[in-house]
Amino acid sequence: MEEQAEELKALMKDDFDTGPSDIEDKGVVKSPQVKKDHNTRIIAITSGKGGVGKTNFAVNMAIAYAQLGKKVILIDGDLGMANVNVLLNIVPQYNMMHVINKKKTMKEIVMDTEFGIKFIAGANGFSKIANLSVDELDYFATQFASLGNADIIIIDTGAGIANNVLQFVAAADEVFVVTTPEPTAITDAYGIIKIITTEIVDHNVDIKLIVNRVHSADEGKRISERIITIVGQFLGYKVEYLGFVYEDPVVQASVIRQKPFIVVNPTSKPAVCLKHIVGKIEKTEPEYNEGVSSFIKKFLGKKSKY
Repeated sequence: MEEQAEELKALMKDDFDTGPSDIEDKGVVKSPQVKKDHNTRIIAITSGKGGVGKTNFAVNMAIAYAQLGKKVILIDGDLGMANVNVLLNIVPQYNMMHVINKKKTMKEIVMDTEFGIKFIAGANGFSKIANLSVDELDYFATQFASLGNADIIIIDTGAGIANNVLQFVAAADEVFVVTTPEPTAITDAYGIIKIITTEIVDHNVDIKLIVNRVHSADEGKRISERIITIVGQFLGYKVEYLGFVYEDPVVQASVIRQKPFIVVNPTSKPAVCLKHIVGKIEKTEPEYNEGVSSFIKKFLGKKSKY
């Protein structure tokens, strides 16, 4: 208990005041050269609590990648409150459970969208995968492997520390933790990072941090530095700061319209922020990128023969 109290005290000792907006719209980030024969990059997006804009970030990041000419598949892995389809204004007829139950192939459940990305709906019963036979797991693995022609697979996980969230996180190449300047979001972001780094001991996890809904670049930097410092001090783990996204009315307006803000207003501050983040990601190779096959092995565990 003393250690937890010290962690919390260290995390919250600074006041995170907000300042004026200070981003300049420098236009669309140009697409870098795409390497040939590259592995599919698999990114899990998660958060310590709900309401921080995680799903909105995932949807708009997927579209930003597609605008760079990438083949993108967005998977709704929030099995309790799946709402990616709401932001995309589509009604999925099939979901991942149809594949698990061998009623559909993966190709049959992948949906095209008007935004240049493909979408796969999750399923509330997805936790049943833990109880499948080896043959059933192998069928699912073979089907999932068909997604290997994508450049990017983005998985919007649920918030918090449910088992299925950790399952997605443990299997992905990179994990993006989304937080906001709110004190509860900051402490919960640290909490999910602590769970990831202590519970997932058999895989290396590449964790990156995004601060959403900031009022200044300085605010995002200060919050990220606080979390990264405390993670290093108490957990001995290195977390990278990817960037920030501005608080802006265009985001809420786009949610109401069920049209992503990067499409509604591509020159808005949140859209420009997101393009800069994607541009930064594209300049690096994931530390542990081994493609779809590796994801399947880690996701399904030793039960599968795949």
